[in-house]
Amino acid sequence: MSLVLRAVGDLAALGFDDIIDVRSPSEFAEDHLPGAINLPVLDDAERARVGTIYKQVSPFDARKIGAALVAGNAARHLTGPLADRPGGWRPLIYCWRGGQRSGSFATILRQVGWRAELIEGGYKSWRRLVVEAVAAPVAAPIVVLDGNTGSAKTEILQHCALAGHQVIDLEGLANHRGSLFGARDGGQPGQKAFEGRLALALAALDPARPVLVEAESSRIGAISVPRGLWKAMCAAPRLHLALPVEERARYLVRAYGDLAADIGRLETTILRLRPMHAAQVIGRWIGLAHAGEVTQLAQELMQQHYDPRYEKHRARHDDGAGLRVVADSLAADALPELAARVAAAAGRLVRP
Repeated sequence: MSLVLRAVGDLAALGFDDIIDVRSPSEFAEDHLPGAINLPVLDDAERARVGTIYKQVSPFDARKIGAALVAGNAARHLTGPLADRPGGWRPLIYCWRGGQRSGSFATILRQVGWRAELIEGGYKSWRRLVVEAVAAPVAAPIVVLDGNTGSAKTEILQHCALAGHQVIDLEGLANHRGSLFGARDGGQPGQKAFEGRLALALAALDPARPVLVEAESSRIGAISVPRGLWKAMCAAPRLHLALPVEERARYLVRAYGDLAADIGRLETTILRLRPMHAAQVIGRWIGLAHAGEVTQLAQELMQQHYDPRYEKHRARHDDGAGLRVVADSLAADALPELAARVAAAAGRLVRP
């Protein structure tokens, strides 16, 4: 049986016990359905081998060798990752598009007695839905949370989400803190994988309530914000967080503790700013890093590098019709109350 996905939100409501991607590891690494596990019926080398035989020998020989490889890999999956699955287990299986790999694996699982189903059109049908979802107008009214570097925008959004307000955490979806210093453990997902995560977040929105989105450039690390969402963010009303630079510097040292503790990585990142600042400025910043003066370093980076660039960006996209949220503390115990103020202000901005 093949299942037709009509919207990205369908996936969560289907109730399958596992989603199994039987494509090769490299295909899976580039992108896959959210929550899927990879049980390849042909690994990368085997897939290349079968493809070569198909082109250079004959389709029949390719199918014969491919079937033997699929059977061997399926046997390993049955005695390995799937060995503990109970009799009522219900998996959803997909491959790239045509269904040969997923259909072969599903047939074996059905012979065991499991209720395996396929996705009509495979991964390609999912990708089409994702592209449509991220290109469509955002269902809920967007409010952009703006503020200079170190304003704790991401953490404030997280507190808003915990309190039940609608949030799209683009930096979380992109696994990047949105600056030259923003790399996170695990690296970033691919562009397609990011768009899949974003499509699910957009599908879950309630059109009757505002959604808070952090002010970003059109790129978050190596990830591009889809054009439709980016244009909607540029046109959306803004909440501007206003905090003293000294408090922002202290917050940055806490938030980027992993980077502050790795002087070699910190120096390498500072050196990437050489095209934009004089050699003596770069030298001073590296000296501050080695001296452990990371709070002073953070303050100078904001005043001389990030704040001027934020102001230029803001001048292009802020029409002045938003609201300011002024605060003097970013201590951990102050953030929930600040988040509540942000959420209340967002409601005022979109209220008819």
